[in-house]
Parts: sequence; structure tokens; C-alpha cells
Amino acid sequence: MRMTPYQLQPLRQLQPTMLRGWAGVLLVALLAPASAQDIRGIEACMSEKQIERRTGCLQANIEYLQQSLTKLSRDAQDKLAAAGHDLAAARAEMAELRSAIAKISNELTQLKAKADTSGSNKKPEPTGSK
Repeated sequence: MRMTPYQLQPLRQLQPTMLRGWAGVLLVALLAPASAQDIRGIEACMSEKQIERRTGCLQANIEYLQQSLTKLSRDAQDKLAAAGHDLAAARAEMAELRSAIAKISNELTQLKAKADTSGSNKKPEPTGSK
């Protein structure tokens, strides 16, 4: 069943209206004031009325942030040191494996040379004289 242009006209009008509606909902959701996110250890200092209390609150927040930063820096340094030790161990293992490969390669070369010399000493059998 085919629809005529006259029948399609309400559908064409509906699409922009729906699009505007969804855009409006999205705009309202994005512009709605976000609720304050609490961070553990940080106090909301702006609710204090007295400047001394507000200053003390801000100083406590600064001390907390400095302690957190120091702890995270120490943790990062520890991880970096551990990674350095792992890298050194891996490099030592690689050097050990390279020397083992060189030794095996040398032994293989000697065995091939020995096989070639012992194979050239034997006389080949004639293939057509049976």
C-alpha cells in the first residue's frame, strides 16, 4: 500500500516536532544544576559564615590535598622503582638467553662441520650397478 503525498504530510510535520522535543529534553538535562559531588576528606567550606572558620576549613582541605598528593607521589615512585627492577631483571635474563642461543648456534655449526667432513670421507655407492 502506497501512501500519497497528502497522507505523508502529517508524518513530515511530526518528525521536526519530535526532534525539537528531544533536543529540548537534552538541553534541559544538560543545563540542570549539577548536584554537589562529595569528595571524601574534603569539607564544604562555603557554608561557613565566619571568615575564620571558613579559612580554617580551607586550610584543612589544603592539608588533606597535600597529604593525598604526597601519598600518591610516593606510591608512583614505588611503582616506578619496582618497574625499574623488573626491567633490569628482564634485561639480565635476555642477555643470558642470548648467550645460550650463541652457544647452541656454535655447537650446531660444529656438528654440521663434523657431519660434512665425515660425509665427504665416505665413497658414494654407484646407483645403477645392481
